[in-house]
Amino acid sequence: TRGLQAAGPKRYRAAEEVPTRRSAVSPVDEVPLPPDLRLHVIGDYDLDAIFRYINPAMLYTRHLGFKGKFDEAIAAGNVKATELRQQVAAVEAVMLARDDITAKAVFRFFPAHSDGETLLIYSGDGRTVLERFRFGRRSAEPYLCLADFVLPVDAGRADYVCLFATTVGPGVRKLAEQWKEQGDYLKSHILQVLALEGAEAFAELLHQKVREMWSFPDPPARPMMDLFKAKYRGVRVSFGYPACPRLEDQEPLFRLLDVEKHIAVHLTEGYMMEPEGSVTALVFHHPEAKYFNLLPEDIERLEREIDEERRCREPELDLLHAPVVDTP
Repeated sequence: TRGLQAAGPKRYRAAEEVPTRRSAVSPVDEVPLPPDLRLHVIGDYDLDAIFRYINPAMLYTRHLGFKGKFDEAIAAGNVKATELRQQVAAVEAVMLARDDITAKAVFRFFPAHSDGETLLIYSGDGRTVLERFRFGRRSAEPYLCLADFVLPVDAGRADYVCLFATTVGPGVRKLAEQWKEQGDYLKSHILQVLALEGAEAFAELLHQKVREMWSFPDPPARPMMDLFKAKYRGVRVSFGYPACPRLEDQEPLFRLLDVEKHIAVHLTEGYMMEPEGSVTALVFHHPEAKYFNLLPEDIERLEREIDEERRCREPELDLLHAPVVDTP
């Protein structure tokens, strides 16, 4: 398989493909070097520290139905906000005391290049393409594709991305069902929400640690709200986001990190994660990297192109696996 200094793999052009303009993302002058290319496994991270990274707007407003700005309500002594915070704190205390509810993660830096709209992920020595992620390009300004945030395959120098997965579990579902059977519906709901938002918070915390390891740490004493608003260098995306909507891309990420083996998270047939309180992410360091949305027609075009590429590869695969017949 082609390596870091070689040309990329053959690309196929779908008949329905409509040429789109390219983005104005500039190649980085200096690529930050990761500290290593080893797989890192975190077996039992401090849940109490993770809880501090939970976005209160997501927890209290979106999931628990509080009306208004929760932090301001707490500061003003709002009775309903105070009671809700106490109920959440009580469930947090139960989670912290249980051996079957822990926070785990796995992450690794990989050499990478872009080849058009495809992200190539290499082995540590840069000689083998381990996986490919085919992304869509926005057909309207700013014409972005996630692959734009990585140096192209003909750049003559290496680039890197980071992949990770976080989870909070696995005893959450069992306890939630137990509380539900006992009629403690609110406690059951809070528990499940804390697992979901806890995994998101762990992703936020781990991404911050990754930036430190990658030699571009956040400024000291950065407000937590800046993290929630993604005011830092680079971007962290998860499959299912508007810029990378294909949940099928979970499969190569799971292979690259061996997620099921290391933190006991597995994919369902619909590419959802179990335990549900789990998050996967792809991290780019590029200073111009940002969130964006693919348009519906962009997603349709991406699916057509992937189907066309798959059909074009089938004859090659058939030849590769055809039986060898000796001739006299």
